[in-house]
Amino acid sequence: MNQRNLTSDQRSRFVQAVLQLKRNGGYDKYVKLHTQYFSADGETGLRVAHMAPTFFPWHRQFLLVFEHELRMIDPDVTIPYWDWTVDRSETSALWEADFMGGNGRSSDGQVMTGPFAYQGGNWPITFGVTREKYLTRDMGRPDRPIVLPTAAEVDDALKIATYDTAPWNSAPSTQGLRNKMEGWVVSDAKGGYLHNRVHQWVGGHMTGGSSPNDPIFWLHHAFIDLIWTRWQRLHPKSGFLPAKPLSAGDPEHGRVISLTEPMPPFNVKPSVVLDHRKYYTYE
Repeated sequence: MNQRNLTSDQRSRFVQAVLQLKRNGGYDKYVKLHTQYFSADGETGLRVAHMAPTFFPWHRQFLLVFEHELRMIDPDVTIPYWDWTVDRSETSALWEADFMGGNGRSSDGQVMTGPFAYQGGNWPITFGVTREKYLTRDMGRPDRPIVLPTAAEVDDALKIATYDTAPWNSAPSTQGLRNKMEGWVVSDAKGGYLHNRVHQWVGGHMTGGSSPNDPIFWLHHAFIDLIWTRWQRLHPKSGFLPAKPLSAGDPEHGRVISLTEPMPPFNVKPSVVLDHRKYYTYE
């Protein structure tokens, strides 16, 4: 469901489930997991979460596992999505004190309002690439201003008929929906295309591999998942690529997962999660 359509009770129940998962020690494993599988082109070994074709299915499974754990706390809770083509300002209701909380203060980026403010005692940062124990944000990146992607930019990406292409990474030569949406090819001064730019726009903890430290991560990736769903509907004959394991002579062999190979750590193949309707619907 679009977060802007949640009732006050639904907003509260989502927040309380996330806070309870944090209290019982379950939340931070997702931060660690995302950091662990945030592998870049230049690193050795398998890439699954980013800079690879499995960007969409890996994060879909990541969302499913996280939502399952939230629903063990409150069976009526689901992950809402943030349509950043519509709610484009730090004054949007999304950032109110009863939901995601507001921007970080100018002195150190510390979020001071809402349920995830460190001063409330409910949201200490225990795992991350920086030493701050408090959640940070820097919306709009004032030192190098950027804006959130527009609906027109999303529409442009949805017109791409091919899912992904060799060399299956973040290089400019990698064409297709996945690299366009993920946003490693910076086409202008706005700071990246689509997915990456949203992380940069929120700033603070959202800009690194440990980005799930900011709960807005889940709402952002729920919308990314919806965009993938819309693309699938527009291009029903264009499936996930690569469809078969890469040959031993391919430079990306052993680094990229095909349609029928399991994605760690879930041991779930991309083919299993292609159809979201087995798990949830969008309202």
